[in-house]
Parts: sequence; structure tokens; C-alpha cells
Amino acid sequence: MTISSKPLCLPLSLPVIDFSVPNLKPETPEWDSVRAQVRKALEDFGCFEALFNGASVELQINRNTGYSYSGQAPGMPLYEGMGIDGVDNPDVVIDLTHKVWPQGNSTFSNTVHSFAEKLIELNVKVRTMVLESFGLEKYVEKHLNSAKNRFQLFKYKGLDDNTDEYIGIDSHIDRHFLTILCQNDVVDGLEIKTKDGEDWIKAKPSQDSSFLVLVGASLHVLLNGMVHPPLHHVVITGEKDRYVAGLFLRPIEGLIINAPEEIVDDEHPRLYKPFNFEDYFTFACVDTTKRDLSALKAYCTL
Repeated sequence: MTISSKPLCLPLSLPVIDFSVPNLKPETPEWDSVRAQVRKALEDFGCFEALFNGASVELQINRNTGYSYSGQAPGMPLYEGMGIDGVDNPDVVIDLTHKVWPQGNSTFSNTVHSFAEKLIELNVKVRTMVLESFGLEKYVEKHLNSAKNRFQLFKYKGLDDNTDEYIGIDSHIDRHFLTILCQNDVVDGLEIKTKDGEDWIKAKPSQDSSFLVLVGASLHVLLNGMVHPPLHHVVITGEKDRYVAGLFLRPIEGLIINAPEEIVDDEHPRLYKPFNFEDYFTFACVDTTKRDLSALKAYCTL
């Protein structure tokens, strides 16, 4: 979809949170400080940029050795993507690698597995901090075990005409718990809508090895609306291809998502009915014109 009248995109920036600080462990002042920043960012923006020295820039360096195949989505001719479920298991990555390259591709499989491990580590820190910040420490282990990971690699093809702008992915909120994205070579593209719905913020990373962390609708429901699932889209500009890697934390099959009693009170009444994620996902896919919170509210609001 070509942009005919592009909305204002403000020269604002998302919060930047440093997860590379020394001694970032639970029950330390460093942990408490970062945890407070995470909560505020997810309340106000629904996302933030994470600096994390546990992850290298290998993905950017090796991007041309890996994910050349993927399927194109109808209506999004510039977008291609492929996903790997259970990427924390090296055998899964190796199996997929041999399906794409029968002769094998150890560079690809080793890079993807090691990179995904770091994203999973960051995911554990973020989700632990979020629950702790709302006094839900006793639910942390259960919550961490309630999601399965899906590692995805995306390519957005550059434009033939450098003067055009094109929507690579339409505006939407993510439906699962959490998304962690890594964009290559700080190419512009991802834009986040402000919480008030008035403007767009360019999610341009401050450095190649940083990550963008976004709240999904399922975490929004689990925390009774305390964190914001941001509307976002991808705008393609210029001739350069855009590569992205992402970790998506999706609720496990059969999980009933419901805000704990500890986060519901007279000041914060329960907003949503308990729901099964798979049923919600199916419902939301029926009407693809509703890709913001309206689909969630139509499905399970009280």
C-alpha cells in the first residue's frame, strides 16, 4: 500500500534501557532500577529500546548467508518471512537448516541458535521484571513457562523508486505476550503510535546491537490493562532491503489468560474476561480490518 497522505511522525524517541549494566541480578539495586524503567516504559509507550551486551551483531554480519527463503504474504509484496518454533533447541534449527539447504549450513544454524538464545535471555529478564513490578512475584515461574518461543526472520524488499514510501506491514498490535525485534543497519521503517493515538514515533535503534521490546495484547490482559500494547507498522523507504529478526512469545496451547486477583481492585476493576489465546487469535483473524485493541475488546471486554 503506497502512502498518499502520511501522518505526522514526530522527532520523538522511545525509552532506552540499558540491560548491560554490571551485576544485573534480582534483588540488587541495579535490577530494581532497570525494573522501574521497564515498567514506566511499558505503561507509557508499550515498548522500549533495550541495550543488551549479551547479544552480538552476528546476525547483521551474517544476514546474507541465511534466510533467503520465505513466503510472501498476500497484499504485502515487499514482505517475506520465515519462522522457527522452539529455537532454543539446536536440533530444531539444524533440522530446518537441512530442509532449506540439504547440504547443510552450519553458519546459519549456529548464528540463529546463539542469537536466539540471547533474545530468550533478554525475554526472561523483561517478563520477570514486569511481573515483579506489579507485585506478582509468585507468578513469575508459571508465567515464564506459559509461553512458547517463535523466532522469525523477515526481509522487506527495498523500493525501485527511492522517492516513494510504502507500507510493508499494516498497522497492528501484537496478540501474544511479548515481541523482541532486532533491525539491521539501523534502517528506518518501524513506527510506533503514541499511546494517545495522535502521532507516530520512528523506532530507529540507537545502535546495531540494540533491540526493540513490545508488549502484546495477551500481556496487556494478564496485567489488567496496566501495560500498553502499541499500534505499530512498517514503512519502507529507499532502495535498501531491510532485514529483521524477532522473538515472539506466544501463549501455550490451552492457556487461559486472566489477570490475577492481586492486580484487580476498586481502583483497577477487571477489564477483560478470561480467554483462551487460540480462540482469541482465531476471532481476531476473521476481521483483519480490526488489528488494534478493538478486536480484543470486542472479544473479551467486560
